[in-house]
Amino acid sequence: MSGQTLVFSECFPTEIARLGEIYAQAGEELALVGGPVRDACLGKVPHDFDLTTSAMPEKTQELLDLWGDAVWDVGKEFGTIGGRLGDVVVEVTTYRSEEYVIGSRKPTVTYGDTLEGDLTRRDFTINAMALRLPDFELVDPTRGLKDLVAGVLRTPASPEQSFDDDPLRIMRAARFAAQLGFHVEEDVMRAMIDYAQRLDIVSAERIREEFVRLMTAPDPRRGLELLVYTGVADLVIPEISALSDTVDEHKRHKDVYEHTLTVLEQAMALETDEDGPVPSPDFVLRMAALFHDCGKPATRKFEGKGVVTFHQHDIVGARMTAKRMRLLKFDKQTTKDVSKLVALHQRFHGYGEQEWSESAVRRYITDAGPLLERLHRLTRADCTTRNAKKAAYLQAAYDDLEERIGELLEKEELSKVRPDLDGNQIMEILGLKPGREVGQAYKYMLSVRMERGPLEHEEAVDTLRSWWGSVTEYKGKEN
Repeated sequence: MSGQTLVFSECFPTEIARLGEIYAQAGEELALVGGPVRDACLGKVPHDFDLTTSAMPEKTQELLDLWGDAVWDVGKEFGTIGGRLGDVVVEVTTYRSEEYVIGSRKPTVTYGDTLEGDLTRRDFTINAMALRLPDFELVDPTRGLKDLVAGVLRTPASPEQSFDDDPLRIMRAARFAAQLGFHVEEDVMRAMIDYAQRLDIVSAERIREEFVRLMTAPDPRRGLELLVYTGVADLVIPEISALSDTVDEHKRHKDVYEHTLTVLEQAMALETDEDGPVPSPDFVLRMAALFHDCGKPATRKFEGKGVVTFHQHDIVGARMTAKRMRLLKFDKQTTKDVSKLVALHQRFHGYGEQEWSESAVRRYITDAGPLLERLHRLTRADCTTRNAKKAAYLQAAYDDLEERIGELLEKEELSKVRPDLDGNQIMEILGLKPGREVGQAYKYMLSVRMERGPLEHEEAVDTLRSWWGSVTEYKGKEN
């Protein structure tokens, strides 16, 4: 054990051992637990320092005050106190177990008596290992190290009890499968199926957090397939489950579900390093890839002779995406960005068949706005045809579009495009006061600017007056 202890101690900053000494001197137990222990066993450098202790929260506050520069009650109602010493941030939680009360959406906390008891109530054996401080002694009552080596997700107690205690663990199973590339034990999968409905009592925010972690993991496809297979996706992201229904027995069109997972993987492959325009992992791009065709089941029509259409699935899909993200309590900007990418993902199709005007390219750029780099990647990823000639044609067409976009961006600062006449000029020319009509005129002049490029002042004035004359004439006829 001494050699193993030495290896573990070298994985953590000396401040952690010092905190263990303070607890030991106070007659309390302290141990690193969960993620940092798992990461250390995998040879990864731990960055989060979660600890568990025999001390009650009030005592932990006292001991952290002796150790650190700052202390805060990050989740005192759940037995958790946070502290910092220099760059080292810790969260210390009293030994506990969690369970849900019928009708409640939050777990209740019951404090435990021993480290081993605390570990056996955790989600998976690979997270039920601890390093007892200050000596970094490995405590592994559920053989988590063996499962870690085997790449298996197993629960310390029966999966039925585990998921009944905290249904969010169902989502965590899929998340860890995606994050670590691990195999999920058969009895765990069966319990996921049987207990999926228990997720109804978990808050949307907690489900969202696990879903985001799944989507930004190295292999989200593995986690998503597990959610769909177990029926959990029917509750969390039913729009994705429904994609498998678009496959008919005659195979008259591609498998939209498989296509979607392929697009997700191809979009991920186009993410950049941290210095590039779309640093990996990019949740917005990945979510847009996952939902880009979610409108197809609702818009599918059989036109005869084996022809299947999905007219306006992009627009319908964008609305469905926004609705699902609102239900999962995503922030407004993320929801807007993802749904906008879904709405725009079809815009490129047809480019190679009919040359776009400069104004059409300009609109493509401005409609995408700050999402342009993501739209580039989503559009390219959406090409999953097995026809090599068609694939090469589509990529060449998009190469051409990107080249034209680059030329336009170099020539014009499109992010700063404004009408040739501002609001004050419009009011002066048309004799209007501030109001809705000025806004309509401004919007019209912006569309002219996008369509025709910059105009000379007199031409812009003539264009505005001509438009205004047609508007007032139409209103006169209506009256």
